[in-house]
Order: sequence, then structure tokens, then C-alpha cells
Amino acid sequence: MAKKVRVRFAPSPTGGLHLGGVRTVLYNYLFARQNGGDFVLRIEDTDQTRYVPGAEEYIFECLKWCGLNPDESPVAGGPHAPYRQSERKSLYRQYAEQLVQENKAYYAFDSPSELETMRERFKTAENPSPQYDHNVRMKMRNSLSLDKEETERLLKEGAPHVIRILMPENETVTFTDMIRGDVSFHTGLVDDKVLLKADGMPTYHLAVVVDDYLMKITHAFRGEEWLPSSPVHVLLWKYLGWSSHMPQWAHLPLILKPDGNGKLSKRDGDRLGFPVFAMNWTDPKSNDLTKGFRELGFLPEAFVNMLAMLGWNDGTDQEIFTIDELIQKFSMERVHKGGAKFDFDKAKWFNHEWIKRSSAEKLMPDVKNIFAQHNVVVNDENKLAKVIDLVKDRCTLLTDFYEQAHFFFATPVQWDLEAIKPKWNDAKQLFFMEAIRQFQLQTDWQAADLEKGFKELAAATGIKPGDVLLPLRVMLVGGKYGPGVFEIATVIGKEETIQRIHSVLQLLQAK
Repeated sequence: MAKKVRVRFAPSPTGGLHLGGVRTVLYNYLFARQNGGDFVLRIEDTDQTRYVPGAEEYIFECLKWCGLNPDESPVAGGPHAPYRQSERKSLYRQYAEQLVQENKAYYAFDSPSELETMRERFKTAENPSPQYDHNVRMKMRNSLSLDKEETERLLKEGAPHVIRILMPENETVTFTDMIRGDVSFHTGLVDDKVLLKADGMPTYHLAVVVDDYLMKITHAFRGEEWLPSSPVHVLLWKYLGWSSHMPQWAHLPLILKPDGNGKLSKRDGDRLGFPVFAMNWTDPKSNDLTKGFRELGFLPEAFVNMLAMLGWNDGTDQEIFTIDELIQKFSMERVHKGGAKFDFDKAKWFNHEWIKRSSAEKLMPDVKNIFAQHNVVVNDENKLAKVIDLVKDRCTLLTDFYEQAHFFFATPVQWDLEAIKPKWNDAKQLFFMEAIRQFQLQTDWQAADLEKGFKELAAATGIKPGDVLLPLRVMLVGGKYGPGVFEIATVIGKEETIQRIHSVLQLLQAK
């Protein structure tokens, strides 16, 4: 019987969640849902020096916004709790000690200054950054170079030490990657990674293997930057006797800068003016704010859709996918090997398409919130629904709704009179005074009727409709933008329409 699919996302709580991390979550989530499996979120907080308060809560909030909630996590609980590595500390030492007893790992007593000396002492033109590997291990202070009595004395005295894996000098480690096929590494090129730190905390290398085994993870999807570490992990699965339980791996392509030169970073976003985090993140130490897609005005569906397409397609020209369609069509085999260039204009295109496709009811909470941020209170939800349907095709970001629709709910406080004045004359002044009288007599306040009467009045007075439509728009809106001008009049109502025309006529007369 096939094992139940279990995947995991294991972030470190060290800051904001990069869109590459959210894409890793998404691919895990889609694979789990497609296969009726479990999606586990595990917090990898073993490096306490890099722990940032609030970062863990931020990760959960990001996933909640995206609709990618885990089945098991520190918040949801589950049969393999605890899901924070710092709370599993007691588990790891036994496995590290087991490896030492079986001569697959060793104690290393080197101080930070001794490690620094090693890096200087063995530096050459060919090897400018020496590693702690088979070339230098016997020249360092560890249980391989020291005699047994000295090692036992140091351990008994509580001398600070780490446990390092003993990498073979001349082996080839091979595994099959779901995206890249067979991948091979020569062990002589890999250093003896630390498995257990001096504070008793495991490093990522030991913890990820132990936790994946104990949590019965069947598939491990992670960024390609972890490829160089994979020979250490493959050997740990083998050394601990768990080879038959090793998950299938897939190393996902990087998300690249827009020019394709290197991995997309927060600095690139700052420099080029777009977000790289899912949501706003404020660094608690520096108080620096890094903007996120959510606050910029992205719909979560658009953000998720855009991320899915950064490195994957279903083999057709389709680009807009609901989450259910993604679950149905996603396959790891169609994830690209090469990096995916991030294109912010394309990201905005996805958002525009999703706004157009969304109902007024769905958009309403976000739009009300945006209006509230600008001190515009909306009490009439029926009116708001009409307005959303009128302007949504003009909105790329949710924040655009304010600019495109605020005048429906608040009378303009200033008007772009410079757009009117160059062609303004007494004839137009008289025309609009007559238009006010006509509007006052109008019994059926509908866009088609208003337009018909307005254009008939223009024809009767010998004025081209185009010459008075722009001034009418500026009078109702404040500027040269917005949906159909008679649609605007219909929504704001007779009294408000007449009042706005009257206000601008007075301003033009005064000047």
C-alpha cells in the first residue's frame, strides 16, 4: 500500500517571508492537496542568534492571507508535535551521539580563534576559503586527531565542542530529483558539516533529517540553493539506517531578478520599487518597514496565481488559474529547471485580471478598508457594489479603487479647472445653467436618459457634445478620469450632480 503523501515547509523565524518562500509553500500545498496528503509547517528555530520576535506569527499570517493553511503546525497541533525545533532539542543529541559511536561523526573541540587560524593557515591561491574537511581534519583538535583518553578528559570536563559528520574522502553520492533527474556529488568536495552545535542545538543538516524521518515526510521540496547540502543529508539518511524512508526530493528553481542576473533579493525590490515580501514586515530592531504585496493592493488569489506561474506551466497558454484548478493541474514534472525571472508588470497584470473577475461582494471589504484609510466612510453597501462594478476594470491594484471611486462618496474639494478654462466661454456657461434646469426637471434619473437629454441640449444650442462632456466630467469628478460620466451622475444622484455643476460654475465665473 502506498504511503500517505506528507510534505512540509520549514521556515526560520528570522524576518519577512520572501515570495520564493511562499512559492515553496504553494508547491507543497498543491502537491499535498492533489494527492490527498498532509501539509506540515515546522518552525526551524535552532539558530537562536538569528531568531526575530514576531517573525513566526508573521509567517502564519502570510499563509492565512494566501489561503495556504497547514494541516499540522505549532498553531494547529498534530500527531507529531512539537513542531518547533527548539522544543525538540532533547531529540537530536542521541542521533548525533549514535553517529559518533559508529565512527560516522566526531567531536570537534576547536575554538573560534583556532578555526580562524585554520582558514588563514591553509589558504592558497587555488583554495582561498579552506573548509573543515578531509584535508585539514587531522590537523585540528577533534576526537579523530586526539587520543581516546584526551577526548574523554575534555568531554568529562565539559569542554565546549560540536559534533561534525565524517565525510568520506572518495565516494559519489547520487539521488533522484523530481525536477532535475539524477544528481551526483563527489564527497571529497564537501566539508565536515557541524551536526550538533556547542549549545546542544542541532544544525539544519541534522534536524531536517531527524524531523523528516520522525514526521514521516514523503516528499521534500525546497529551493535549489540547498542542492550543495544534499550529499550530507543523503549520507545522514544512510548512516542513521533510514535510507528506505528518505523522502523524494525536488529542488525548486530560483526566482531571479528582472534582468535574470542572480536571485531576487529584498534589496532589489527596494532599488526597483516593488515588494518581495508577501506582507508588510517591520524589523523590530531597526524599525525599518519593508512593503508587502498585500498592503500594496494585491488580491491573495492573484498573488498565488502569479507565484504558481513563476517556474511552472501546465503546457497550455492558460495563465489565470483558481486554486482548485492549480490543485488539479499542478505537476512537479512541469516545474522548470532554470530560474524564473520576476516581472512586476506581469504580477500587476495578474492582479488586474483577478480584480476584473471578482464580484463586488468579494471586493467590498478591501475597498471599504481602503476608503476608511482615507477617512471616507461608506454606509450604503448597495451603492458601493454599483461603484465597484463600474470602476473595477480600471483598477490594477486594490488601492486604485480610492482614486477611481472616492468622488462617488465625497464631493471633490478641488477641481482641475485648468482642464476647462482654455476653451471656456459665455456660451458654455449658459449651456450648463440650462443643463442644471433640465436636470432639475428630469424625472427618470437613468444614465441613458441623462445622456440623451444632455446631447440634445448641446445640439439645440449649437455646441459639440464633446466640448461639454469633459467639463461635465471635471465638475462631477474633480479631474479627467473615472467611468462613464452619466453613470457617475446616476450613482451620485440628482441633487449632488446639480450641486457639483453649480459649484464649478461659480468658481469659473469668479475667475
